Amino acid sequence: MSPAAGEVAGARGEGGSVEARRVFIGAGCNRVVNNVSWGACGLVAFGAQNAVALFSPQTGEIVTTLPGHKAPVNCTLWLPTKKDVLQVRGRETYYLLSGSADGAILAWKIGSGKGEWSHVLQLPGMHKKGITCLAGRMVSDTIVIFASTSSDGIVVIWEMVIEPTPGGSCKVSCLHTLSVGSKPMVSLSLAVLPEQRSHLILAMGGLDHKIHIYCGDKSGKFIKACELKGHSDWIRSLDFSLPVTISSEKHNLFLVSSSQDRTIRIWKMDSEAVSSGSTAQLRKANIEMTSYIEGPLFVAGNTSYQVSLESLLVGHEDWVYSVEWQPPTVLPGNEAHQAMSILSASMDKMMMIWKPEKNTGLWINSVTVGELSHSALGFYGGHWQPDGKSILAHGYGGSFHMWRDVGLDSENWQPQIVPSGHFAPVSDLTWARSGQYLLSVSHDQTTRIFAPWRNQVNPGDMIYWREIARPQIHGHDINCVAFIQGSGNHRFVSGADEKVSRVFEAPLSFLKTLQQATLLKPDISDDFDNVQVLGANMSALGLSQKPIYTHGVKESPSSNSSDGPESMETIPDAVPTVFTEPPVEDQLAWNTLWPESHKLYGHGNELFSICCDYEGKLVASSCKAQSAPVAEIWLWEVGTWKAVGHLQSHNLTVTQMEFSRDNAFLLSVSRDRHLSIFSIRKTKEGVEHRLVAKHEAHKRIIWACSWNPFGYQFATGSRDKTVKIWCVQDASSVKLLATLPQFCDSVTALAWMGRDRASNAGILAVGMDNGLIELWSVSGGRASAGSSTPDSSPLSAACMLQFDPLLCHVSTVHRLRWRQPDSSDEKSALELASCGADHCVRVFDVHCRT
Repeated sequence: MSPAAGEVAGARGEGGSVEARRVFIGAGCNRVVNNVSWGACGLVAFGAQNAVALFSPQTGEIVTTLPGHKAPVNCTLWLPTKKDVLQVRGRETYYLLSGSADGAILAWKIGSGKGEWSHVLQLPGMHKKGITCLAGRMVSDTIVIFASTSSDGIVVIWEMVIEPTPGGSCKVSCLHTLSVGSKPMVSLSLAVLPEQRSHLILAMGGLDHKIHIYCGDKSGKFIKACELKGHSDWIRSLDFSLPVTISSEKHNLFLVSSSQDRTIRIWKMDSEAVSSGSTAQLRKANIEMTSYIEGPLFVAGNTSYQVSLESLLVGHEDWVYSVEWQPPTVLPGNEAHQAMSILSASMDKMMMIWKPEKNTGLWINSVTVGELSHSALGFYGGHWQPDGKSILAHGYGGSFHMWRDVGLDSENWQPQIVPSGHFAPVSDLTWARSGQYLLSVSHDQTTRIFAPWRNQVNPGDMIYWREIARPQIHGHDINCVAFIQGSGNHRFVSGADEKVSRVFEAPLSFLKTLQQATLLKPDISDDFDNVQVLGANMSALGLSQKPIYTHGVKESPSSNSSDGPESMETIPDAVPTVFTEPPVEDQLAWNTLWPESHKLYGHGNELFSICCDYEGKLVASSCKAQSAPVAEIWLWEVGTWKAVGHLQSHNLTVTQMEFSRDNAFLLSVSRDRHLSIFSIRKTKEGVEHRLVAKHEAHKRIIWACSWNPFGYQFATGSRDKTVKIWCVQDASSVKLLATLPQFCDSVTALAWMGRDRASNAGILAVGMDNGLIELWSVSGGRASAGSSTPDSSPLSAACMLQFDPLLCHVSTVHRLRWRQPDSSDEKSALELASCGADHCVRVFDVHCRT
């Protein structure tokens, strides 16, 4: 599959064709066990809010997101699985199952050769609550048996029949339903029994601390065989191996289990042929006696299976959420070989590889990798690459962590580049004033910077977007952000669920890292020597990020450790670093902070919206409000950071504000369904402001507004599913120019990009509550407020492009931002950035061809 090409949505209108191409998707992983699946096709699937995201480990970028679920995705499963090595060879079509929190299971068809993916079908609604685990195996080249479990205490056995032809379809039917009582199962594993290829074994574990073993045939009728006791807490993960041939040439099946009791248990199932006449006697007498002495015994077909505890692995210091056998390989002679190697992942921030010691056969921990920083909060799951050369973990912070064995003679596991992104709704984003990078803020309480990282060795190679810094890590959900325009160092202001706005300034380490990423000289007017701050530190219990100076004195650690309890975890200082290659999660979370330079006090409630003028001299901010005094807009002077104005007009929360391109007017829209226009004029004494117009513009909440860059026209978008275009007349009133045809859902984001000043032509991007994005061409109408001449041409608007749903968000679009095009290259593609409630940040190339 070629992820570099990206999906493309196109349309052709009267003036030519418009094409949008995906450039970048940034998203975090849902913080759920069993959410990630690494397929035999080489792609990793995971849930990102209501979407199923696919990423390529080779390039470290998200390839696509698949819409369809109406609730957060809890678990994914690739078919064929990594264990179906004999069925994988030569296959071009793979299937992906995904289960969500509302009990729905969807099936997707993935064409690995052509890079195509499509929604195949939705399974019948057998579950009433969230899906917690999916497990399956291919029992032939065309038949898959898989099981699903849910919080409703039901385990369902399914059959999927796949047509072998490339364009073939698949059919799914429910074979059997098992009720497990009031304590639901949260982990499953399915395998084909050795010696009895027509029989399957299903292991399930959950809240009752026991492993339940069921046996069945390919018709899907499963009956309970035995219980395995030993764990003292919830069973979190189960995985069957392929049959293993020991020295006695007998096939043994192994089951590994992990639990919240911090231990891992390996169970061995020895098979022994039973004559048909003695089966009944075996069931009556021997099973009861043998179970007490050697372990449970059960019969499937004409074979009995003795279950015994092979090993108890103790090494993790917290809940063990995941265990997985190393994927098998194919030996000459068309035989699958199961390596005796197990990967475990735990909330103690560690992943371990366990192998039996050659001489004694005792299982030992041979490899340990993990995140040692205090910012990591543990792993929810660990997964092998199909060839066993790489391992992947996903963590509490929605992050991925991957290590690859790059050693030649001995094992040497090194961190690898993986996708990253927010793990909660992304509330706002903005381009840097130079357009070199994108800054986003989220309810995951972080601010992140994404930028295209160019290859220094081969600058002509494919450019991939990476997260290059995490300037702010906060204790409150962050709602809004504005980049300070004008000259000088890079600065931004952010507002969160607190009454204070915070100003941040780029440290020297970031400026040099940005230079490494873009291979361009920095756009700050002063030299690096004038930037005295190297990085920033966050105190253990504080919200402010303190600067680390370039010439600061390194304090020696105190030798007296009696100030606090010995169990207190010490928080190390950040180490600001200039990165010559994209940083990994451990570095991003602690070593890329920006120092906080100012706090802006004044608002009475949590900050909601913020914007900056185009000269970088004024910042406007608003907060959540239910009364006119609280809903006033505050103006702050950049530099002195003094409040220089209080703009009163609205009665409820101001949802968005924007300065006109010449900074003469400030437009604001509110929950009170009104828009307001303020004239802004800077004087030597400060700022003069006047309410020019206030108008009830829509029938519902107004979520978005945007100015025409060429004049005093502006657009507003509302929950009433309409977009209206207005103009300021004679600097004293507002006139409605046009109302666009009603959209299919609430309009939540707008962004206006100018294309041709002479004809006053531009592109209006519209984002909706359902995640879809449309581009509209807008031209004509009056271009300036002071003009008294009649319009040269009436305003016209037409839909240029409706983005393909595969390109779009799956939940509310919160913000759209155009990158200002390079004036030296008029033929370059336009770049549109978007963020939404689906945890995603997206960047699109928009090509307009005449």
